[in-house]
Amino acid sequence: MLKKSKFPGAGKKSLILISSSLLLIFLVHSSVNAQETTSPRFGIKGGVNFSNLYSSDDDHTKMRTGYNLGLFGKFPASKSFSFQPELYYTTKGATVTYKNSFVEGTARFNFNYLEVPLLLVVNVTENFNVHVGPYASFLVSGKVKNESSVDLFDFEENINSDDYNKVDAGIAAGIGIDVGAVGIGARYNYGFTKVGKEKSFLGNTYRFPDAVNGVISLYATLSLL
Repeated sequence: MLKKSKFPGAGKKSLILISSSLLLIFLVHSSVNAQETTSPRFGIKGGVNFSNLYSSDDDHTKMRTGYNLGLFGKFPASKSFSFQPELYYTTKGATVTYKNSFVEGTARFNFNYLEVPLLLVVNVTENFNVHVGPYASFLVSGKVKNESSVDLFDFEENINSDDYNKVDAGIAAGIGIDVGAVGIGARYNYGFTKVGKEKSFLGNTYRFPDAVNGVISLYATLSLL
């Protein structure tokens, strides 16, 4: 419901392999360099989201602007590596225009998740880092609204929260800048799980949306402990 995904199936496996390898390096490094560790940090984070829905279809989509807000912990293994789990509330979705033999019209999908990323943080310099790792999201609520007249298939009448998969999982990667207790960052999350469950209508199989989540997040952090 946008463009063809930039991450084909083989690419997804490669990203998972890279993430797993980096986490393994982190664990080995932490055991060898435990004497270099510093105290863990805990804090709050929040910012703005720019989300979209990606599929192999060529339907037009419009990005949804939302937000993220939650908590993080940072556990250094050395001066170079840290393990950073997070828990935050985040919005996803997009406005999608369909034009095919099954449905013609525009719908706005709004999804709210509790998200848990497990990140490996690599300190490139004292204040600049890159981070990568897997995430899992748990659907809190999902709604759809007709944005235009819809032929054949009415989204509001035929789709409810039970039509969405409750778990979204994927890969997250980004950069961050930390100065004292304050930090800023940018991150991209790409989901591997289809948002819509497989359903049938008039003898046809469908998913609405037949897509995965993609989110660009800009955020600020504040260490409290």
